[in-house]
Amino acid sequence: MAKPAVKPKVESLPVKSKAPPKSSGPGDNSASAEELKSYYRDMLLIRRFEERAGQLYGMGLIGGFCHLYIGQEAVVVGMQANVRDKDAVITSYRDHGHMLACGMDPKGVMAELTGRSGGYSKGKGGSMHMFSREKSFYGGHGIVGAQVPIGTGLAFAHKYNGAKNVSLTYFGDGSANQGQVYEAMNMAALWKLPVVYIIENNHYGMGTSVERASATTELYRHGEAFGIPGERVDGMDVLAVRAAGEKAIEHARSGAGPYILEMQTYRYRGHSMSDPAKYRTKEEVDKYRNERDPIDHLRKRLLDSKIVDEAALKAIDTELRKIVNDAAEFSQHSPEPDPAELWTDILVGA
Repeated sequence: MAKPAVKPKVESLPVKSKAPPKSSGPGDNSASAEELKSYYRDMLLIRRFEERAGQLYGMGLIGGFCHLYIGQEAVVVGMQANVRDKDAVITSYRDHGHMLACGMDPKGVMAELTGRSGGYSKGKGGSMHMFSREKSFYGGHGIVGAQVPIGTGLAFAHKYNGAKNVSLTYFGDGSANQGQVYEAMNMAALWKLPVVYIIENNHYGMGTSVERASATTELYRHGEAFGIPGERVDGMDVLAVRAAGEKAIEHARSGAGPYILEMQTYRYRGHSMSDPAKYRTKEEVDKYRNERDPIDHLRKRLLDSKIVDEAALKAIDTELRKIVNDAAEFSQHSPEPDPAELWTDILVGA
């Protein structure tokens, strides 16, 4: 029998009626200096982690698929600013950023990417399949759209158990037209389940643009047939995300049923590390990087408001790089799973 894997030590990381839909935009939500610094730190941690993961993948230390979250950091950080303890989070295979935003230890996340026993799924899940019941993070799912009915089920469990919690269920524009997504939405509306569906619309499902794949590009309207309200949000602005998330989560938590948020965001890298992303121009990517980057946007606000100076921002970056480098070291020196682990965590029916 294999010895149980030693879980990585968790470091202390701050996390922390149908009307026409109204868009949230920059400047429509205020925040304290400490909140702004916290959001900046959380987004930058995700960015530095993903950059390092990309390097490890290039070195052959991460096997299988690896989908990076670079460019989309404001979505999950803004949403997590509104959650309570035991609120559930579930997402797709582009999941490392969500794990970190939920407060999961970078060492455990990186070790799972490299398939080591110190990872959150003992090295057996890899990039797309890791979980943390402690942090109420339920995956990481490799099947397109499969997390949506599961996230709806988590909301059902909250309601059934009388808990005042919500389920934040993330999926991408490439999942938005899946049949199981509509089935889940119908159920959620029928039973008024406390679920917020967060569509991370980064404009491309693998290599296919939304315009070529969807009859309507207004994805926040996908719940109209079931009476589910929806809203399109600037997903590159963390405060716009937080404002919209607060409204949606309160709607769901109050017993009014599900809500849809379509986050207009953008990924800078390809669909996965094996994708050369030749289906879009360099000019398009550079435009988002130079004009819409969520971290640069908040960095400028911090400097313009004199909340911090360049030296303080450099210190934050230095600290986060060390955390990520330590995670990378841990991920390479944690032992590989014992072969006997193949027989653990398996449900066998009689």
